[in-house]
Amino acid sequence: MKKRAITTVAAIVSLAAVLGLPGCARKSAALKVGATPVPHAELLKLVQPELEAKGIKLEIVEFTDYVTPNIALAEKQLDANFFQHLPYLESFASERKLELETAGLVHVEPLGLYSKKHTKVEDLPKGATIALPNDPTNEGRALILLAAKGLIKLTADAGLKAGPAQIAENPKGFKFKELEAAQLPRTLVDVDAAVINGNYALESGLNPVTDALILEGADSPYANIVAVRKGESQDPRILALIEALHSQKVKDYILASYKGGVVPAF
Repeated sequence: MKKRAITTVAAIVSLAAVLGLPGCARKSAALKVGATPVPHAELLKLVQPELEAKGIKLEIVEFTDYVTPNIALAEKQLDANFFQHLPYLESFASERKLELETAGLVHVEPLGLYSKKHTKVEDLPKGATIALPNDPTNEGRALILLAAKGLIKLTADAGLKAGPAQIAENPKGFKFKELEAAQLPRTLVDVDAAVINGNYALESGLNPVTDALILEGADSPYANIVAVRKGESQDPRILALIEALHSQKVKDYILASYKGGVVPAF
């Protein structure tokens, strides 16, 4: 028991020293986080000063795809990443046999249906081509959105990974084109409409609230998370990052900057 108590005290002193707590020699603790540019990297830049004040030097590595950040995290090129929702993380980690987990929820980016050719969802013609994200979780999310708005009907057993094969009814005979999520905004000139993730919509200059023909509600279960390797969610640097991202400053920034295109999840 005595040995265990000494070990615990030593660990606390060590962590305090790393985070620059009173009474300890201050050391700089590096924290490398991968993120897609909008809004993830923007939010990380916002909290850099708070982390710096705690002795944590936050390095932000920007990615433009949904695959590389998880691979880089698993290979220990990153300490954490911030770009995805939990269903995507769980699906990706399961398929690739990666030991990753969530450290905390931050925000929701409502998924929306956008079009450069039609101003109302009712204007979509019979046989219209609709582009969808091609990864299983976001494609299922897109089809659930279309079904929720009455454009299609899914089979009773369709889950979060529903695909075109689970479409039970398609009254207007829509055709679906599966593409990488990051490419969807650029396809709007070629298709009738596309279901686009909130971050890619924002990056391309689309306002989810005013430009989307239909949009997920703020109660979406697809909250974006900070992901880490399994067993590292209690790392003091990660705890400090989550605390900073859950601040009133970040909440106010989200509400003021994204006008409903990003919604706090804390």
